[in-house]
Amino acid sequence: MADGVESSKQTRRTFLSTGTRALGGLAIANRAIEAISSESPGARNRPNFVFFLGEGLRADELSSTGNKIISTPYLDRVVQEGMSFPNAFVVNALCLPSRATILTGLYSHSCGCVDNKDREIPSNVPTVADILRDAGYEVAFFGKAHIKALSQRHWDYYFGIEAAGADYYHPLIIESVKGNSQPPQRYDGYVDDVLTDRALAWLKGEHTKPFCLFLWFIAPHAPFYRPRRYLDLYDGVYIPKPGTFDDDLKGYPGKPSGFKEANNKIGTSIMGSDDARSLEETVKNHYAGVVTNDDCARRVLETLEHLGKMDDTAIVLSSDHGFFLGEWRLYNKMFMHEPSIRVPLAIRYPRRIKPGAVSTEMVLDLDLAPTILQLAGLKPPDWMQGRSLLPLVDKVPSPRWREDWLYEYYDDRFAPKMRGIRTGQYKLIEYWNSRQEFELYDLKADPGELRNLYGDPQFGRLTRQLADRMRQLRVETGDVLEVKT
Repeated sequence: MADGVESSKQTRRTFLSTGTRALGGLAIANRAIEAISSESPGARNRPNFVFFLGEGLRADELSSTGNKIISTPYLDRVVQEGMSFPNAFVVNALCLPSRATILTGLYSHSCGCVDNKDREIPSNVPTVADILRDAGYEVAFFGKAHIKALSQRHWDYYFGIEAAGADYYHPLIIESVKGNSQPPQRYDGYVDDVLTDRALAWLKGEHTKPFCLFLWFIAPHAPFYRPRRYLDLYDGVYIPKPGTFDDDLKGYPGKPSGFKEANNKIGTSIMGSDDARSLEETVKNHYAGVVTNDDCARRVLETLEHLGKMDDTAIVLSSDHGFFLGEWRLYNKMFMHEPSIRVPLAIRYPRRIKPGAVSTEMVLDLDLAPTILQLAGLKPPDWMQGRSLLPLVDKVPSPRWREDWLYEYYDDRFAPKMRGIRTGQYKLIEYWNSRQEFELYDLKADPGELRNLYGDPQFGRLTRQLADRMRQLRVETGDVLEVKT
């Protein structure tokens, strides 16, 4: 297989070789960040940042990305007036690990946030917000963190939720000012409206430095409560059934037992309050949550316009993972199939990015932190495992980009532990905790992942090549967790 991952520098190799045990060797005081040069264009005109993060927002869940039912004009504006990346993926399709990856530019096995079990980013591992703040930015966070103790970092302002979900109408929110965290307080109002109100109040305040504002939405996380203004949204609207919705009921041929026996099935789930009772209810509630995200984005964009800061602000739009909405009768995420791992990604910054630009390269949530840092005029640290997207933005002649990448999933409360490799055409998935099973797909011939090719002698050589490359990627990324090989 072609070596599609950037070569590891010695500093990165040294950091990763000790895996999750040696993060103590990375001191915040020695972040290896180069300060903005006085000669750098970024030093003279550093952008502000606004980062919208969806909660399970699918790549196809915006009107600008092809959805014929939902209307999202303000999120669409980021896509249409910026650069979009239609082949954007997450490396672990679960809330906490993905959010930690976005903030650190590290795989979940490298930052220790491997599952949803009350994990925190080690205090000696800097986040992109820590690095920006040390470089002279004001940093503020509003929304769902999910990551334990994130409020105790030195945010200029923090107003967030460190739980998996929230009470939609009476959310419990932690407030922190310059690292001084207060006990959680109860607020009245629809949760994303409350969060956006506070974000706008901060945005309208006095700022003597460039700022970075994270607005990470709660909706449409289960149990899928809607704002009251949208209780009747999509009444009478027909929701088409995915082609594989009924196949699971027949024991879909070629799917491993770990996939078929997962408990995140619409109508038969045993996941407690996250239960989805019907396809129509699940899809419509999810869409209503995304429309709420668009409402919040509208208020932020209008405020930036009013303040005269719209074109001085780089706006990032993405999601922590995708979401099944009835494919194989599934909902939720976790698995390495396309509805779960694909996310929207767009960046609007007209001072650097041409409106309507598109890159079809495979990009990852790992890449967001180094991209933001480079946009801010900073050199991303060598230990980050992602890479800046700016060579794609600037269309550097023939940039050598990744041809494959590693997926991982460890939280076997929800789905079997798995890892996998995805190239531009092929995907190999290995389930490895209770019983070893595999899936292999030719995504060019079979984009719906309907025919599992694993075990077919015709694809034996390809299977071995992918498995070998997956082992190589694990070595390159410092995956030293105890795993079945």
